[in-house]
Amino acid sequence: MTEPTSRPPQGSQPNMPPGPDLWGNAATKNAAGAPVASGPAWERQVLEKLVLATVAEQRAARRWRIFWRFAWIALVLGMAWALMSRDLASTAKSGPHTAVVDIKGEIASGAEASAEFVVAALKSAFEDPGAQAVVLLINSPGGSPVQAGIINDEITRLKAKHGKPVYAVVEETCASAAYYIAASADSIFVDKASIVGSIGVLMDGFGFTEAMDKLGVERRLITAGENKGFLDPFSPLSERQREYAQAMLEQIHQQFIAVVKAGRGERLKETPETFSGLFWTGQQAVAMGLADQVGNLDYVAREVVKAEEVIDYTRRDNVAERLARKFGAAVGAGAMKALAALQVPQLR
Repeated sequence: MTEPTSRPPQGSQPNMPPGPDLWGNAATKNAAGAPVASGPAWERQVLEKLVLATVAEQRAARRWRIFWRFAWIALVLGMAWALMSRDLASTAKSGPHTAVVDIKGEIASGAEASAEFVVAALKSAFEDPGAQAVVLLINSPGGSPVQAGIINDEITRLKAKHGKPVYAVVEETCASAAYYIAASADSIFVDKASIVGSIGVLMDGFGFTEAMDKLGVERRLITAGENKGFLDPFSPLSERQREYAQAMLEQIHQQFIAVVKAGRGERLKETPETFSGLFWTGQQAVAMGLADQVGNLDYVAREVVKAEEVIDYTRRDNVAERLARKFGAAVGAGAMKALAALQVPQLR
């Protein structure tokens, strides 16, 4: 006989193994029996963590940017406050003193010994009621006759306006344009080994025309105007152009000589070599009338001005100005121009 087979009741399904959870609705369990997310739910959690970490990082970067902006603002305000405080302190303590203005290095536009900086310092020194006299502390080989002429004229004007004496004190060198400035002083003090003089004018350059001919190089210079290429180092210098340049130098030289004669007056012992461009030691300069006597800054303040306290009025760049120039910060340069108006004398 055939054994009967059992069939599931009608409408029921056989016990089949469950299929894969394609939609992440089921949850697996860890070793402790706690449900653990799987599928798209796990991916969502990872994405949420990444987004939150990115937002937190952006917030931190934004906070640091704000911090550094406020730090720079605080630095600028702190320097401005320091300069203003120093200005108030200097004004309150300004008694009888000897005012000093340094003229050091090349005398040129944009340099520390430019007419712009020196004239500004001179005005501050002359206008201070406590300044008994103004001393030009000179250590310069010379430079631009234009810059020197501006400074010389301004010293003459300020002396007449304020009635204060001006003394020049030479350290190592007072030559050419530097002596042009010193000639405006009432007296010139030197060290016996100082270098003084060089009353002359020069214009220098190079000519490469013969070298170019030997190398077979042709100079192609096109000008509108016969002398537009005058003093071009790659073009020949005509005799007419040489005479023109010499005449121009002679005229500037005569201006220089007139300033020296007006400043030194009868003290000058003129010789054929006085205005030849030669220079001499301080001891020789005193004998020739180019200087008055041997003496340094302390001697002049103590024995001549009778005011031993020395205050330096020299206009110098502060640290912020140097940083702004170094990094080329246009905004910082504008701020430093505002701070420059707060420059005040420094005690030496």
